[in-house]
Amino acid sequence: MNDPIDSITIPPAEGEDAAGPNPSQRCGLVAIVGKPNVGKSTLLNALVGQKISITSRKAQTTRHRITGMRTLGSTQFVFVDTPGFQTLHANALNRSLNKTVVGAVSDVDLILFVVEAGSFTPADERVLKLLGAGIPTVLIANKLDNVHRRGDIAPWLQTMQQKHAFAEFVPMSAKNPKDIERLFGICEKYLPEQAWWYAEDELTDRSERFLASELVREKLFRLTGDELPYTSTVVIDKFEEEPPARKGQKRLLRIAATIVVQRDGHKAMVIGDKGERIKRIGTETRQELEKLADAKVFLELWVKVRSGWADDEARVRSFGYE
Repeated sequence: MNDPIDSITIPPAEGEDAAGPNPSQRCGLVAIVGKPNVGKSTLLNALVGQKISITSRKAQTTRHRITGMRTLGSTQFVFVDTPGFQTLHANALNRSLNKTVVGAVSDVDLILFVVEAGSFTPADERVLKLLGAGIPTVLIANKLDNVHRRGDIAPWLQTMQQKHAFAEFVPMSAKNPKDIERLFGICEKYLPEQAWWYAEDELTDRSERFLASELVREKLFRLTGDELPYTSTVVIDKFEEEPPARKGQKRLLRIAATIVVQRDGHKAMVIGDKGERIKRIGTETRQELEKLADAKVFLELWVKVRSGWADDEARVRSFGYE
């Protein structure tokens, strides 16, 4: 006869201790929204503490909803970077990007509405109209370091108060660590008390494959400037991981990617004289990815022309856009 079971111990679920859920933990979603090129991705990277979203001076650099996490003390901040809301061209790509923005602001605990300090354009206005009154919204007056006369900010903030019922106003620079630290304190009180959603050391829900494609696209835009249309994109054809050959060595990532452009002239521009530009795009991507992934990287790049892809709903989806 088996011995009777006097007791059974069930380990606590993630985010709980033996006494039950931890009531002191906070966790919530914070959406970062704004028109193209106001510094949303720079802000996300600063908040996470590591680069997870690509940046460039070209508008529409960010094309996907990118989630970044940062756990400080008992609070876990889950930040969502969104594409800049696009109104200039109503093609299939932009409709996909705008759908991503609208979806991101509909179910969050807090919205950070990013504008350039001292400026409010019709493009800013169109993004602001997307924001409902039911979710607290903090006005982030970014790039404060570019404002020469700080005295001009006070009257500008007064005009902004009349445009929307902002919960708070935060003039700051995403490149200033003290401003970032202050922003965490502001965001924290809007997040609900609940268990964390991610492990304490997680930084993003995006894969290394995704990061590789984004880094290629970042270098592509940075090294071609305004010459290359923003509709150019990058598709990962192969992503293979090999374990270290010997103890003490790093794993190896073998990646093949295709840069997709609209015209033959754009292809020549990407390749450059004697292939110098595409070599530089590959080298800079590989070097940065090796640091971020802590791995050795073997990267192959190709360039293909796919005319009109940004107007083709099916092709936009096949290239990974929602």
